Amino acid sequence: MEVLERTLVQGMRDTGAHVGGLYLLAAEERALRLAVLSGVPWDVALPWARVGLGYHSPVADALREGRLVWLGGPEEVARRYPQLAVVLPYPFMLAASAVTADDTVWGGLVLQWPGSRPPELSGAERDTIDALCRRLGGLLSTAADRDAPVLPGGAPRLTPPPDVLTGEPREPAVAFAERLPGGCCSLNADGRIVFVTDTAARLLGAAPSELLGVRPWEALPWLNTPVAQDNYRAAVFSRRATSFTALHPPGRWLSFRLYPDGTGISVRIASVAAPGVPDPGPSPAPEPVAADRSAGVYHLMHLAATLSEAVGVGDVVDRVAGLVLPATGAQALILMTSEEGRLRIIGHRGYTEDLMGHFDGVPLSADTPAAQCLATGTPGFFSAFSDLRRAHPTAIRVDDMAAWCFLPLLASGRPVGTLVLAYDRRHTFAPAERALFTSLAGLVAQALDRACLYDDNHRLAHSLQAGLLPHALPRLAGLEVAARYLPAGRGTGVGGDLYDLIRLDDTNAAAAIGDVQGHSVRAATLMGQVRTAVHATAGAPPGEVLARANRLLTDLDPGLFTSCLYVHLDLARHRARLACAGHPPPVLRHPDGRTEVVDVPSNLLLGIDADAGYECAGIALPPGSVLVLYTDGLVEVPGVDLGDAVHGLADRLALAGDLDAEALADVLVHDVRHRAHRGDDVALLVLCAR
Repeated sequence: MEVLERTLVQGMRDTGAHVGGLYLLAAEERALRLAVLSGVPWDVALPWARVGLGYHSPVADALREGRLVWLGGPEEVARRYPQLAVVLPYPFMLAASAVTADDTVWGGLVLQWPGSRPPELSGAERDTIDALCRRLGGLLSTAADRDAPVLPGGAPRLTPPPDVLTGEPREPAVAFAERLPGGCCSLNADGRIVFVTDTAARLLGAAPSELLGVRPWEALPWLNTPVAQDNYRAAVFSRRATSFTALHPPGRWLSFRLYPDGTGISVRIASVAAPGVPDPGPSPAPEPVAADRSAGVYHLMHLAATLSEAVGVGDVVDRVAGLVLPATGAQALILMTSEEGRLRIIGHRGYTEDLMGHFDGVPLSADTPAAQCLATGTPGFFSAFSDLRRAHPTAIRVDDMAAWCFLPLLASGRPVGTLVLAYDRRHTFAPAERALFTSLAGLVAQALDRACLYDDNHRLAHSLQAGLLPHALPRLAGLEVAARYLPAGRGTGVGGDLYDLIRLDDTNAAAAIGDVQGHSVRAATLMGQVRTAVHATAGAPPGEVLARANRLLTDLDPGLFTSCLYVHLDLARHRARLACAGHPPPVLRHPDGRTEVVDVPSNLLLGIDADAGYECAGIALPPGSVLVLYTDGLVEVPGVDLGDAVHGLADRLALAGDLDAEALADVLVHDVRHRAHRGDDVALLVLCAR
């Protein structure tokens, strides 16, 4: 691990980055875990300790898309990653890239610069970052080859940034600082006070020995406010000077000016008049501030921003588990939903499957903490098992945990589920922490309620769509067929892509593929009507089949248009006749391996003009030929001309070699299957003449 730390720090020095983080891939979790951190305190980076591979975050996107992600300032951060901008509204720039070796992905690299650097990443800087990722990947690969793999653990290794200076302050410098008006102190890269003048200590109301080695807000609770912590984080991330005022009880106002660089933060402290008040007079002492209030607000903001992007229940479980455990310090978590009078476990961390199976399906009427918590809508906080046993005399200890928190998940007053947090040692739940956990449960409940509704609608829509597609394709002598259907990415709704193969007799068949406009249940229903229309007239000349389907759709007037390609296959004569209604042209591979995009008249889409005619084209289809029908979701790529994309498909078909239909279909959908954000459905029909 030490050599990884040195390599990361050297890379930061080479690129001028002031923050660096190395993530390692935790394949069994489908997530990245922060393994090495430099330049910011651990508690500031804690919300990003674990990043799911499906998250919309710079480092996850870099891994999924296999490219360097560059954010050139706060405007670009807000545009591309709004949830990150909400939590870190400071001027900074960021690069994220995959750490690889020999095509194996080992993790991800994140580098950050202050907002004062140029917004563009130069070619030389990109090369330096790529070289750093290769060096880190090579080190990880070598360690694995030696049967000593570097595995992600709990908290990351913290290493000083490259420009940290070592050694004690020289006496002249101390004397100089003491002579300055007001007070001064110095924070290291971890936010701890490493130097404080006597004047500063007097202003802060604490002895120097009480301040050295701790963070200001830990030694001085009145400094643990959102304003102070936000200015501290702004200085850390932006490397720009910030300032704020704070009330020292009972009534003295102090100004704090923060001057950051790579070694830490210099702070100037001075007495000032109350903001906006000429003579404040004596003020009563404020109520004590909980030590974790500001950090709690910070984590709540991050959780809210992250959950806003969660789509289904699986997304919510993954994000809650990845964020709540480090934010609360708990060692285990259980997330349950209420279904038909029972609690169903939908996700957990820190517990075994066998133990969870024992509690899954507990009736809401049972005298268990989780059930009673949801039934009454009242949280349960138990600092020790004895507390839990007093509240629930029938409780049995079944794990090694020592303290528990049971939070009801209520959305608009309706019970949604229960969130359980568990600690491996006694834990006292302070009033501020209980309030924080209650707020956290509200965020989780709203996200879980939305996710359950989305999953229900998603399953219903796609079961409808699956029911409208053929369950099996007919077998014909002399024809080998394979089909693939890939639904669009989550959140896009159900699509209207269709495909079919119709047996006409022993030597004749009809193949059809189409795409109904839009993504909705209505589009899927129209897709079923188009398929029915094609079935009803299959065997007629291709142009007539499309003309009849067009008249039907025009009469129905659905307000949606449909593209369709119909092919009549004559296997005895090794010929095919095609008619097209605004659909992408098929691709043909000849027996000698040459490929071409078939020149077939495009004609008008179905459903526009009832009197439209549909011209046909004919092609030879000798044994060894391959005809590929597809919808535009297979080839469309933003920024790429559709014609170029179709010729790219022809090139892939040529390079695939002499494979059977099933293997060939897998090759053709490989890239789109692994595409990070698939915005359209994909239908594919591969016809191999034998």
